[in-house]
Amino acid sequence: MPVRELIETAITHSDNSANDSLLRTVGGPEAVRRFLARKDMGAIRFGPGERLLQAGTAGLTWQQSYSIGRNFQTARAALPAAERRAAMDAYLADPVDGASPSAIASALTRLARGSLLSPESTEYLLGVMTRTKSGPQRLKAGLPPGWRFLHKTGTGQDLNGMTAGYNDIGIATAPDGTRYAIVVLLGNTTARIPERMALMQAVSGAVAEFHGR
Repeated sequence: MPVRELIETAITHSDNSANDSLLRTVGGPEAVRRFLARKDMGAIRFGPGERLLQAGTAGLTWQQSYSIGRNFQTARAALPAAERRAAMDAYLADPVDGASPSAIASALTRLARGSLLSPESTEYLLGVMTRTKSGPQRLKAGLPPGWRFLHKTGTGQDLNGMTAGYNDIGIATAPDGTRYAIVVLLGNTTARIPERMALMQAVSGAVAEFHGR
């Protein structure tokens, strides 16, 4: 797949395989970390890539055979509950990846203003984010008719009803063209999924209400 197709797939469909392929193409995690530092992105921590991240969070060591069918899910399910809990607790205590909401909001603002990437890359990336398929009932659903929203969702692993990471970040544009960066990151939550989505909708709805005053 060409790079642009990998980006499209990784963002619009939250495809972790495409994400890891992109990571290899650009030179691995250290290349991404150097970019974050060069752009002074602040409190954003980039992990080892999806395969190693997801395996480690589950208590597994990545094997290539996990990429076939549902082998990863099968291996994860075979682990003793105590091992899975210990791995999850270790991840939550010191995540190898993550970001502060303010750092993400700042990055989105710089992206929208064209001060983060080149004009061509800015236009391309914002266009891709308008086509995101995941999370239609997260932040997007809280905005009134006439508003436009481009975004990227993120969802971590679930363990006995607790999800390590339930997120949605994006740029909302009011009918008059005013733009808002909106970021909701739930580091870990045991709330039911409808409650999580309702929280996000309340946040984006509050932004729209503020704009209308």
